[in-house]
Amino acid sequence: MSSRLELLPGGGKGGRRTLAETAAAELHQLILSGELPSGTPLRLVELANRLEMSQMPVREGLRRLEALGLVDIIPHRGAWVRELSVDDLHDTHETRLALESLAVRAAAEHFSEEDEQRAVAALADHVRLSRLDDSVGARQAHADFHFALYRAGGSHWLARAIEPVWQNSERYRFGSRPTAIQIERTRIEHQTILDACVDRDPEAAEKALRTHLAGAVQRITETMTSKQQREPS
Repeated sequence: MSSRLELLPGGGKGGRRTLAETAAAELHQLILSGELPSGTPLRLVELANRLEMSQMPVREGLRRLEALGLVDIIPHRGAWVRELSVDDLHDTHETRLALESLAVRAAAEHFSEEDEQRAVAALADHVRLSRLDDSVGARQAHADFHFALYRAGGSHWLARAIEPVWQNSERYRFGSRPTAIQIERTRIEHQTILDACVDRDPEAAEKALRTHLAGAVQRITETMTSKQQREPS
């Protein structure tokens, strides 16, 4: 069972994407990077020209992103990038806490040497790519690390339940370059979660995860609030 969450949708057999999967992946990255901000109308003709493909795979790509909760589609009215809000952030955070707490406790109860190796490798990649300012690679490595833990618990359905909430939370990871202090702080938080799983300590694993997620949502809330206060009314 793979520990990987495909952060950019698609992949197909042998890693080859269909046109619809390619459209979904490229649009997903434009949303995560902020090039298509929340509330942006998603017009088929414009997107097809931008992606240099026909409208049909773009339409299917939008449906895939709608299923992830990243796009709103209203029949006969069009499609938009789903709005960001502090309320949605907190709703997403509370749902992640409920699901990921269960997953990390199960991981700690079943953690194997193979699980540890996958998580260690993903964490090392996350730190390395963050220091290189490779935001796309760092996002994927971050997902790989967490899902190496969550899938270690053995529940196929729990990991799948986490995926759409995780995808929505990724939209709140704004694209500013992390500082060396932030990268190290995040590394320590991740290492603490991993150490608790290696020690087979569910209580410590859940506590470390909750600390990690609480810190992230607090920082994002402060960023969003500060931005709203700077914007003209």
